[in-house]
Order: sequence, then structure tokens, then C-alpha cells
Amino acid sequence: MTVSLARAHGTPCPTAVLDARMLPASEPELLARLTELRSVLADRGAADVLKNALVQPSRHPLFDLDYRFVQSMPDRLDSFDLRGSCGHSILAAVEAAARTGMIQPLVAGCRVRVNVLNNGDNVVCEAEETSEGGTRFTAHFLCSPPRPVGELLITGEPVTGIRFEGRTVPVSLVSMGNPYLFVNAAELGVHTVAALFADDPALFDRMSRLRRAVCAAQGWDDTGAFPKVAALLPDGPGALAVRAISVPSWHPTVALTGATCLAAGAAVPGTLPHLLSGAAGQPDDGLLALRTPGATVRASARTTGGPHDRRLAWISVAEKQVDYRGHFLPAPTSQELSWLPQTA
Repeated sequence: MTVSLARAHGTPCPTAVLDARMLPASEPELLARLTELRSVLADRGAADVLKNALVQPSRHPLFDLDYRFVQSMPDRLDSFDLRGSCGHSILAAVEAAARTGMIQPLVAGCRVRVNVLNNGDNVVCEAEETSEGGTRFTAHFLCSPPRPVGELLITGEPVTGIRFEGRTVPVSLVSMGNPYLFVNAAELGVHTVAALFADDPALFDRMSRLRRAVCAAQGWDDTGAFPKVAALLPDGPGALAVRAISVPSWHPTVALTGATCLAAGAAVPGTLPHLLSGAAGQPDDGLLALRTPGATVRASARTTGGPHDRRLAWISVAEKQVDYRGHFLPAPTSQELSWLPQTA
């Protein structure tokens, strides 16, 4: 089994990109093959590669690539979550597909249209700058036709009260790119950005337990990767400080789908992203600055219609760098990760 590795800056791990045409169609056989790949990676020191992108040229005339994301779970080699997506892995998949000849080579200004099979998302990956080692992208998440912003709210309300530690904690449950729960970090006892960005095991535990409480309240399975959870603090006009959990630890920045979901949430009056970012008092350009422990991410939401008929048209996240690691064949010649370049 051959694999390409590519990694977006600010992500927890590289993405293993696989040609879906070479994989079984049935889910049990597919997961068995992915388990084999994980075993090889783990044996050679790369057990941290927990993201898998399955891509092939799209059969749909409006898209270039069909993409399916599979999240490897850290508890067992044969444990996976197929329910959500990963924006950074979409970019990694586009980079690998272009490098291996599945689609046209990337040049500045070109756009690759991706059909996300997991959730029906339409993503346009626009190359800003290319180099020998990788590509800088802007990712556009499209809603076609524009989507009423109220439909982004999982519970139908901008804030939902969740019973947690003997009290009711307000959270916003938003789905765009992936389902997320957003909470004011002050509700978890964190009141400063420095404290939010500290490597605090107690905060990690509280956020994880709050996620489980939300899953229990909504009747969701809490053993997978979704919904994701992020704690927020105000960080000035049109800005948020964000601390997010990935699998299985802190996210070094924020997931691309997390940035997308935050921008979408901030476009909905009354949500925590909207209230904490002061979006109501900002120019109606949808630009949101997200300060994270590793970088500041800027997302822009484009909406149409008036205050009572607002619809989300698209969300753009710019300056996302992806490094290409190569198209390789695992070689069982070393105790550490050892690769042989795949030749034509």
C-alpha cells in the first residue's frame, strides 16, 4: 500500500493521503486496510499519524476531487471515526493529489474543487503561492444555495444550557464543516488569555467532561472525535482567543473546520462566538481574527440578506501552508519510520 504524507502548518499531525481507487469499497474491508497501514506506521515510529484522506478524481462534473476523511482514534489501531471532516486534511489531499499526478499541477491562482463525501461540503482550495516543498492556500467553504444561518444551530437556538458540575453552563452548538460546541472559558474558571493558552490538565479535563455532558444531553455517541470542543475569550473587536481540543490532545492552533465553524457562528446573532467577538458592533464584512497558542487565523464569512433573512454564502480561511513529505512505499528496514520513494 502506497501513501503520501502532507502536513498543514499548525496541525497536530500529518495526513496520510491514499488513492481511494486502490482501496476496498466496503467499509469493513476498508477499515481493515487502514488498520494495516496504522500498524506499519506505528511499528516505524509514526503512530502519531491519525488523519487519513481517501481521494480520487471526482465523478461529478463540478468537482475535481472526491474526498473522504477517516479519523484514526488513539485508543486502538482498529478504531476509527468516519463521521466528520478535516479542513487541513482536505488541503493536504489536494497537495498530494497534485504532486502525484491525480489532478493538474498547482500554480498560483488555480482552484481545486473538492467534494467532501463525509458531509456534503463543497470546498474550493485556491493556491496562493507554490514552491518545491509545498503550497500556501486559501480555503473557501461554499454554501450553494446560500444557507439560512439558523440552520447552522444544532439545537435550533444560539445558546443551549447544559447541566454540568451541578449548574447550567451556556454553550453554542454550531455545525459548519464539523459540529462544534463553543463555551466561554470564564464558565470553566479561566479568565485570561495567558491562562487559556497554558498547558493546564485541569482545563483539558473540564473541557473533555463538558463535551461528554453535551453528548449525553443530546443523545450522541461520545467515543468518537465529534463534536469538537473549543473554549473562547474576547480578544478585542472582531477577535477571539481560542483553545481547542484535537485527538488526543490540545490542538496547536485551531482546526480549519473550527475556524470555519467559528466564523459561521459569529454570523448568527446571539451565539457565543457572536457575543464574545463583539460581531454586532463590527463592520458587516464577516472578518474574524482567531488568536490561538500557535498562530492567529483569519476567517471571513460572506452572508446575504437582511437581519431577519440572513444566509451564509461562503467562508474563506487564508494563508494555510501545506508541506509535502513525499509519495512513498513503507520499507520494513528500520525500527524508525523508513520510506522508499515510490518510482513510476
